[in-house]
Amino acid sequence: MHNDAFTPENSAMLLIDHQIGTMAWTHSHDINLVKENAIKLAKIAAALNMPVILTSSMEDHVQGPLIPELKDILPEAFEARIKRPGIVNAMHHEGFNKAVKALGRKKLFVAGITTEICVTFPVLQMLDEGYQVQVSADASASHTKYGDDIALQRMQQKGAVITTVDQIISELAIDWTSPNGQKLVTILNY
Repeated sequence: MHNDAFTPENSAMLLIDHQIGTMAWTHSHDINLVKENAIKLAKIAAALNMPVILTSSMEDHVQGPLIPELKDILPEAFEARIKRPGIVNAMHHEGFNKAVKALGRKKLFVAGITTEICVTFPVLQMLDEGYQVQVSADASASHTKYGDDIALQRMQQKGAVITTVDQIISELAIDWTSPNGQKLVTILNY
C-alpha cells in the first residue's frame, strides 16, 4: 500500500447537499448516475464503519430534503446531519466545521451538489487547513458541464485529487479477498 493511501481507519466521507430540489438543478451529468454514485458512497461508509458527515442547505425551501436513500443507509448520520441556513461554504458553518474537526481525520472524501458552488468552496478551505481531499466527480454535478469542469480544475490546481466512486472503492478495498474487499465488491457491482 502506498504511503498516502486513504483507508477506512484514516479517512472520512463528507456528502454535501444531495438534496432532491438541488439535484434537479443540475444538468452537467446524468442525475440518475450521480444519485446512484452518492448512494454508493453512503454504502461504502456504512459497510466500512467510516465516519460520515451529511449536510444540507435550506431544507425547508426549494432545495428540499436530502435524498431518502441516505436516511435508509446512514440513519444516525442522517439524524445528525448539519442543516445549514444557506451558508455556501459549509466550512463557514460552525456546526459543520466543528464536526469535520471532531472527526480527527485529515483525509476526506467529498462529493456534493453542486460541484461549482457547494463543493468547491469547502474543499478549497479544507485544503488550506491541511486536509487531503479526494473529490468524487461522478457523485457531484453542476448546472452546466462547463461550470463543473472549471470547478474540478480549480480544486485540482489547489491540491485536491479528482476521483470516481469506483476508484474510491478500489483504494479502500486493497484486496478483493479481504473482509473489506468482500463488502466493497458488492457495492462496486451494484
